[in-house]
Amino acid sequence: MHRRIDPPPELLALAAAQSGVISGDQAVQLGFPLRGVDRLVAQQHWRRLTPGVFSLGPAAPGWHGLAWAGILLGGDRARLGFAAAGHLWGLIEEAPRPLTVLVPTSRRVSRGADWLIRRERDTTRDRRSPGSPPRTTIEDTVVDLCREIEATRVLDLVTRAVQGRSTTARRLLACVERRERVSHRRLLRDVLGDVAVGAQSALELRYLRDVERAHGLPTATRQARARRGGAYRDARYDEYATIVELDGGIHGRARERLRDSRRDNAALLDGEVTLRYGWADVTERSCLVAREVAAVLIARGWNGLPTRCPRCRADLWSW
Repeated sequence: MHRRIDPPPELLALAAAQSGVISGDQAVQLGFPLRGVDRLVAQQHWRRLTPGVFSLGPAAPGWHGLAWAGILLGGDRARLGFAAAGHLWGLIEEAPRPLTVLVPTSRRVSRGADWLIRRERDTTRDRRSPGSPPRTTIEDTVVDLCREIEATRVLDLVTRAVQGRSTTARRLLACVERRERVSHRRLLRDVLGDVAVGAQSALELRYLRDVERAHGLPTATRQARARRGGAYRDARYDEYATIVELDGGIHGRARERLRDSRRDNAALLDGEVTLRYGWADVTERSCLVAREVAAVLIARGWNGLPTRCPRCRADLWSW
């Protein structure tokens, strides 16, 4: 009869760091024989997730446990990619299933119900695999996700990546130029160029493209510091003392409304007028917004005239 051996503390600590998941190879390396693993599975203390990978406990693991199981299934240099990496980077809210696991081209791994195994060449992506569990860099993740989304969603994806402060427009653009195959490459270049000049949200990008540029308005200064209080303005037409504030959410709290009023009052004391627009204004009524902004700019000294975009009604520009 074999003497019973319990899992050593080192194994339990490693499993805790891996969201409760361990591989058979890791168990053996830490002094816990496979017969001990089989005993715990047979007694329903542990769960076999796939050949050679186990969960410490009888219940099915959560998403992060499955993520670690995919890494252990993939073996050396395996990492999460595409939507799974996007979820870990905060680019995708819903946890995807199955999880995409990237492995070297030389490795053969059978996919399971919870994992999609994809082989990758060494030269395709950055070799770094940051984070725990390991994943593709945020720049490569953005480029990969562009293969699976429509052009209309690229803008939101890029702004999410930059707003999270895990990357910059410059680093994303460098990745776009380095990769051989990039979906929506031209659009990514344009959007990243706009982000680089200061547009920090999807709404600010839409205003820049669909209101300001589409109608030939002057170029505003993005994220300009207010003259009083140190707040930042979304767009300020310095020469014409005009501010445009953009709000992508719904201001339902009194504190936020009071803060906005104080900013507007401070701007008025400095001789500046503030226009405020929400998501529906910019995305559904961009031509009307352009007309309003143009009217204020003209009244405050702009000598130019706005231009009609292909969506403008003829009567909208009858001054």
